[in-house]
Amino acid sequence: MFGYMGPRCSLLLLSLPVLAFAQGAVPTIDTRLATLEAAVKSAQSAGDNAWMLTSAALVLMMTGPGLALFYAGLVRRKNVLGTMMHSFILMAVISVLWAIVGYSLAFGEGSAFIGDLRYAFLNGVGSAPNADYGATVPHQTYMIYQLMFAIITPALISGAFAERMKFSAMLLFTILWAFLVYFPLAHMVWGKGGLLNAFLGGKIPCFDFAGGTVVHISSGVSALVCALYLGRRKGYLAEPMKPHNVVISVIGACLLWVGWFGFNAGSAVAASGLATSAFIATHFATAAAVLGWMFVEWVRNGKPSVLGAISGAVAGLVAITPASGFVKPFPAMLIGFAAGVMCFFMVTVVKSKFGYDDSLDAFGVHGAGGTLGALLTGVFATSAVNDGLKDASGKVLGLGLVDGHPGQVLNQFIAVAISWGMAIVGTLIILKICDAVLGVRVSPDQELEGLDVSMHGEEGYNFES
Repeated sequence: MFGYMGPRCSLLLLSLPVLAFAQGAVPTIDTRLATLEAAVKSAQSAGDNAWMLTSAALVLMMTGPGLALFYAGLVRRKNVLGTMMHSFILMAVISVLWAIVGYSLAFGEGSAFIGDLRYAFLNGVGSAPNADYGATVPHQTYMIYQLMFAIITPALISGAFAERMKFSAMLLFTILWAFLVYFPLAHMVWGKGGLLNAFLGGKIPCFDFAGGTVVHISSGVSALVCALYLGRRKGYLAEPMKPHNVVISVIGACLLWVGWFGFNAGSAVAASGLATSAFIATHFATAAAVLGWMFVEWVRNGKPSVLGAISGAVAGLVAITPASGFVKPFPAMLIGFAAGVMCFFMVTVVKSKFGYDDSLDAFGVHGAGGTLGALLTGVFATSAVNDGLKDASGKVLGLGLVDGHPGQVLNQFIAVAISWGMAIVGTLIILKICDAVLGVRVSPDQELEGLDVSMHGEEGYNFES
């Protein structure tokens, strides 16, 4: 209600001393200043909270409908519902895990590698702010905002095993992956006392504004492991497996682009100038990535495809995620353009050379793009954008080559290596467990029939019409 103090509101504030005098009590200067300060703080808190709740909704929109539509358009018609179900069901599964223990393991004060259980069942997570994570918003707001990141991350992995993984195995895999990979990595990068936390006592300060390591490297590399473990789809390379409806994917990509502003600008945890800077960096990087992918594809193949353009957009969004709160617009464009070009070659040349079946290019876009973005953050990060980077002792951290601190690139490389290692080892262990308990891959007959019918007993399309 205090987001905008118009003329009437200002007149009311100025009239308070007069009204008080008429009643026989003259407020002191200190009282007036305290009243005004309280009003300003209340207005700031209300504005910040409104922005963070909006950002949380935008990030949830990225999973459903954004990612659900983007992925569903890229598979064959017999697997549309099964693919959409991956994104949708994780909105429920991860939410329950998060409320029970996930948030506490990620953001509780534990060791350098995992949080404790102080927030289990959301105990102590109320309307009062947690100054470590968001001094002007309710702790509940920060908690629900971070939940949306936890939801979309494992959903990204599903792009690698689309059309061939059992639904039951996918559920078990996701639950174990959240505990073994996501919660620890989120704590290490963003949790108080986490090993890689650049703001709250980390031993190896890593700059990851919105999830280059936590979200995209972890999911993208895990996706590659899944693709290699499950093996190719039946008929892969021998028969065409073209997207059944690129129009749906375009709609999904547009929703992702819009939702990503909540993902990146929301990570400022305030309706501030830093949020604006992250918003701008995100948009320009994405635009440059679209052009980078499109031009390279145009030169190489003779035609610019719509699928290539939207894939370039996602690549740019991925790459700018860790850097969005640390770089100026033009370096952001360089990061985006580089991501568009590199990710194009990852999904066309590299995947073809090695022959792995990453169904929807989760690794080529998220794993490769996230790695590039995390490393380039150490190159282009500058105090001109974010001058509040201090360690627990108050010492200003090195920012990047732009500010003459090459050591930050090394820190970024270490964080990338840790993320890769956790994703590879953790995912392989989890797949072995799931395979032993349930079996991870559908039968050849089920794969031929399609997951819509064989896993869910439904048809997304009426093939007889």
